[in-house]
Amino acid sequence: MGTFYNEILTDHNLHPVNKHELPGANLVLEGINPSCGDDIILMLKEENGTIVDGAFTGNGCAISQASADIMIDMIVGKPKEEALRLADIFTRMVKGEASEEEIDELEEAGALREISHMPARVKCAVLGWHTMEEMMGKKE
Repeated sequence: MGTFYNEILTDHNLHPVNKHELPGANLVLEGINPSCGDDIILMLKEENGTIVDGAFTGNGCAISQASADIMIDMIVGKPKEEALRLADIFTRMVKGEASEEEIDELEEAGALREISHMPARVKCAVLGWHTMEEMMGKKE
């Protein structure tokens, strides 16, 4: 496991910028990972098809919390379509299927690429992303 990965994860886990209630959120969905008990509530504020603010609350392992925090940093200010496109890349990355160019687009979230070597942790890493996809009506 790279130190870069650990630093980013630890930082986002210990000091999550986006972990708080979000008054005025118009998209709210709970995401649960039954295999390890992670439970987050994702709150996004969307205006005219763009995500203008986001936050989450809940409990879970470092990976699920840090990943949700990083995701919110990445999708705020972006149109829903772009947020869903990033979620698709992220999901493929943690399954070991994304290209280097795609991983570069994920910026900090690219630090979670090592998860692809730990299948048991993939569900933790994608919890926030899948919750976001579900709330935006992406069909599985």
